[in-house]
Amino acid sequence: MTNLTEHQHPVSAPAADIKSLPKVSLHDHLDGGLRPATIIELAAEVGHTLPETDPEALRKWFLESADSGSLVRYLETFDHTIAVMQTHDALVRVAREFVEDLADDGVVYGEVRWAPEQHLTKGLTLDEVVEAVQQGLEEGMDNVDEAGGYIEVGQLVTAMRHADRGSEIAQLAVRHRDNGVVGFDIAGAEDGFLPSRFTEAFTYLAENNFPATVHAGEAAGLDSIQDALVHGRALRLGHGVRIAEDIHLDVVQEDGHDVGTVTLGDLAQWVRDRQIPLELCPSSNLQTGAIAAFGTTISEHPIDLLHQLGFNVTVNTDNRLMSGVTLTGEFELLRDTFGYDLDTMLELTLNAVHAAFLPIEAREQLADYIIECYDDLFDDEDDEGSGDGDESEGNGSDGSYGSDGDEG
Repeated sequence: MTNLTEHQHPVSAPAADIKSLPKVSLHDHLDGGLRPATIIELAAEVGHTLPETDPEALRKWFLESADSGSLVRYLETFDHTIAVMQTHDALVRVAREFVEDLADDGVVYGEVRWAPEQHLTKGLTLDEVVEAVQQGLEEGMDNVDEAGGYIEVGQLVTAMRHADRGSEIAQLAVRHRDNGVVGFDIAGAEDGFLPSRFTEAFTYLAENNFPATVHAGEAAGLDSIQDALVHGRALRLGHGVRIAEDIHLDVVQEDGHDVGTVTLGDLAQWVRDRQIPLELCPSSNLQTGAIAAFGTTISEHPIDLLHQLGFNVTVNTDNRLMSGVTLTGEFELLRDTFGYDLDTMLELTLNAVHAAFLPIEAREQLADYIIECYDDLFDDEDDEGSGDGDESEGNGSDGSYGSDGDEG
C-alpha cells in the first residue's frame, strides 16, 4: 500500500517557452502526422478523393472525425493518409516533412512507427518502402542540420495485428537494423488480437536481440498488457494507460486533506517495479476512449496518478494530425491540468531518453545534452531574477533544478 496525497508536486507554471525545450518522442505514427496541404497535393496526383480540399478544412475534418471516443472510428481516418503514401516519392516526402515538423516542435530524438505492409498497392516491395522512408528521414535530418538544428529519428517497423505477416515484418525490421530501423511494433485493432498471435515473430526478434514495443492497454485492458509482456516480450508498452485499471484507490480525509490509500495489483506492481516504460498519449487517450474507465476529461487521465506512484511515464503525441496536437502542446496540457513544472517535464523527458531504442552510450549523451539545456534555462531565469513568483524546489536528476514560476 502507498499513501497518496491530493497534490504531490508544486502547482507552478514553468517560466519558459516549452517549445524551445528539447524533447524526445517515442510514440508517433508516420501516417498520423502528415501536413494537410501535402495530403491534398498527393491525393490530386493519384486521384484519391478527400472529404475536403482546403488545408484548414481538411485539418478540421481529421480532428473532428478522430475526436469521437471510438478507436475504430479514429483508425478510419487513416484510410486517407495511407492512400497517398503508396509511391517512393510520396513516402520520401512524408518522411522528410515528418522530421522537419518534429524538429520545429523541439524534438531532438524521435522514433517514427509505421506499417510497411500498408504501402504496397502501387507495386513497391517491403524493402523498397522501408528504404524510401529512410531516405526521407535522412533528408529531413540533413535539412534540420543545415538550418542549424539537430534531430535524430529512427524507424519502428510495425506489423498490423489483424494480418498474418508478423514473422515477415519482424524479419524485415531485423534486415534493416543497420539502415535506420531501431525497433518493432504491432498496431491496429487491439481488442481481440492479442500479441500471442505473433509469438513466432517475437521469438525471432528475441533470438536476434532486437527490441520491441507493443501497443497494449489502449483499446483492450489488462489481459492485453499481460500478453504483451509475456508473448510480446515488450520492452515498452505502447500507451499502456489501462494499467491504471489494476490500481485501487481509497480516498479518506485526514486533517482536512484528501489522502488516498493505493493498492497495486500484481500486474501493475510488476510494470512499476521493473520500470517498464509507458508510452502515454494524453489527448489521444481521451479521444479514443482509452481512459473511459476513469473519466471523460483530461483532468481525469490517470497519467498523474501513474507518475506520482513512480511508474515510468513518457509523454507522446500518437497521431499529430488526427489529434491536432504537438509534443509541446501535450506538455502545456499537463502543465495547465496538473501543474507540472520544469522539473517534472525534465523527469518525463529523461524517462523517454532512457526508454529509447538507442545504445546506452547514445542515451547517456542525449540525457547529458538535455540536462545541460535545462541547466542553461534555469541559469537564465536566475539571472532575470524577478523575485515575485512562487518558487518551487526541483528534484531533477542532479538535484540542481528549480523554477521561479514567472511566465517568460
